Amino acid sequence: MASTKAAKHNGLCGLDWIRRKTWPTAPHSRAPKLTLVDLFCGCGGLSLGAWEAARVNGRRLDIRLAVDTCGEAIAVYRHNFGVLERVARNVDVRELFPGKPGDRLRAAEKRARESVARLDVLVAGPPCQGHSDLNNHTRRNDPRNGLYLSVVRAAEVLRPKVVLVENVGAVIHDRSKVVHRADQLLKGLGYRVRTRMVRALALALPQRRKRHILLAIRDTDLDPESCFPQESDTEVPVSRYIADLENEPDRRTGLFYTPSRMTEDNLRRVKFLFDRNMYDLPNRQRPDCHRNGHSYKSMYGRLHWNKPAQTITTGFGSMGQGRFVHPRKPRMITPHEAGRVQGLPDFLDFSVATKRATLQALIGNAVPPRMPALVLQSILNKGLL
Repeated sequence: MASTKAAKHNGLCGLDWIRRKTWPTAPHSRAPKLTLVDLFCGCGGLSLGAWEAARVNGRRLDIRLAVDTCGEAIAVYRHNFGVLERVARNVDVRELFPGKPGDRLRAAEKRARESVARLDVLVAGPPCQGHSDLNNHTRRNDPRNGLYLSVVRAAEVLRPKVVLVENVGAVIHDRSKVVHRADQLLKGLGYRVRTRMVRALALALPQRRKRHILLAIRDTDLDPESCFPQESDTEVPVSRYIADLENEPDRRTGLFYTPSRMTEDNLRRVKFLFDRNMYDLPNRQRPDCHRNGHSYKSMYGRLHWNKPAQTITTGFGSMGQGRFVHPRKPRMITPHEAGRVQGLPDFLDFSVATKRATLQALIGNAVPPRMPALVLQSILNKGLL
């Protein structure tokens, strides 16, 4: 049976999986474990990719620790992965790992090491807003950027076999050179390290999202570069992922299935786009602050049915924060549609999120599960875990 469990790359966390309404059948409780820690876990995109990679290889994902400072993120995570409060914790990572790389272990770190015990995989998606090109205030020099190095400290304390860190592409331009420092520190801990920019389009996802991945593997001569997924040049249209949801807001209620409300001005702007079959709002129709000299053409734009979406962000509910108007309906895309474009499966339940802003943050910040699934699938196939 083992030979049939390893899914082909094109099928792993693919569209059929994303459209599933119920969780796939997990391996038996006596199946061998794949142990995991997820820092800055959000709604669990990285954990979900690890869960599926483990599942198709007949392994059971054993989540030892998940951490996030957002209480509703932790609530969603606990609800979906069925873990206890002592495992999925609403706490700052720096409280659990207060030391800097190279320091002697602090009391909290000793407790973390003891509770986690043997660890296969550490995944992390540190807050990326400090690196984002949309952040014009503290770009490249944001205090949150140092959280990237908290992952290195956690790796030093917990000693996982594999470390996978995801962030925005602009992280490489951080003024304190956090990626270079993390690379050197992890190598000093005995890891082989590689980094790569990964495009969502290259993973057959329908958006122009580009993310930076750091992969570190300990106690092996294998080059981690060989574990990154093979990329495709085929562009996936957004319609392939959301066509069946076009009329969902007319028949379902609730934050997840309905679009955000628009102002009268934005309703007028959407009508202008549809009346003229346009996708970019002319300058004269924009607010004053988004006219002359504004570099983001996609703001107030309408998605193309037969083209990929642009990056899904936490602002997908607002016309003024990107190209988020539905391609065929005069409305914003719904959280469900945004989740589909992010590669989040329908069986991931967001019902415990009670605020639209929180829901948008969880989905916009999520890591598409397909990325970690493909990386860990490759590592599992090579017998390194």
